[in-house]
Amino acid sequence: MSLAALLGFCSGASAVLGVASALPERGRRPRPGLSRALRLALALGRLLRPARRLAPSPGLAARAAAAGLPRSVGAQELMGAKAGAALAAGAAGAALAAALPGRLGLLPLAGAPVAGFLAPDRWLARRAAARERRARAELPAQLDLLRVAVEAGVPLTDAFAAVGERSGGLVAREWRAAAAEARLGQPLQRALAGTVRRLPLPELAAVSDAVERSLRHGAPLAEALAAQAREARAARARAIREESARAAPKIQLVVALLLVPSVLLLVAAALVAALAGSGAAAGL
Repeated sequence: MSLAALLGFCSGASAVLGVASALPERGRRPRPGLSRALRLALALGRLLRPARRLAPSPGLAARAAAAGLPRSVGAQELMGAKAGAALAAGAAGAALAAALPGRLGLLPLAGAPVAGFLAPDRWLARRAAARERRARAELPAQLDLLRVAVEAGVPLTDAFAAVGERSGGLVAREWRAAAAEARLGQPLQRALAGTVRRLPLPELAAVSDAVERSLRHGAPLAEALAAQAREARAARARAIREESARAAPKIQLVVALLLVPSVLLLVAAALVAALAGSGAAAGL
């Protein structure tokens, strides 16, 4: 391979990396349901359960609820998934260690099971963070709809059900589920507390507290919902400004380290090709 071709390849690779790094991650929504890797890990974890009962972490169930996992997937199932992922990663690390020379094989042999055991925690954290971003973006409009229903005299349970049925989104789906539980006989405050467990946001906790005060003491709910909608919009605007402020240095870093060198490499490849062509013509 000639020097010009090598420089052209390096410039193209740098440009692709720069564009990929500059793309926002928000456009990629998490896929609904469990991923295939997690399903395999859960299946392997269930095979381990009869042999040894794993002790789940106290906060693992809360993280599973915040990540939006089905209620059938609890802390015990997630511990089995973590053990299964550790075994699968350990097998892959052992195969990689056999191919590496000398003591380098100890690194994947020791690190792969640890990485596999911690991978479900990372996946849960990313999924919970994505759900929180979506809920914060949807909450102001949902609060306005709920306020309109309350001001129209609709009972609280029916108001939450109407908002959930007539609008889409994560918050609407959670409120629809809470209204369904309340219609089955569960107190509305407890159903909303379950919503806060699945979406642990201070804004939703404030809504649950306002509903409890309204049901217990007769406090006006419409005014509280209007104030919370204004606060949610202000918090959303602040978050957007902070994210924009954090994105600018990242874009400048990508441009300085990847895009500019790619252009320079492309120019250098053209110069090398031109010099090589002129040298060959002079030799003739």
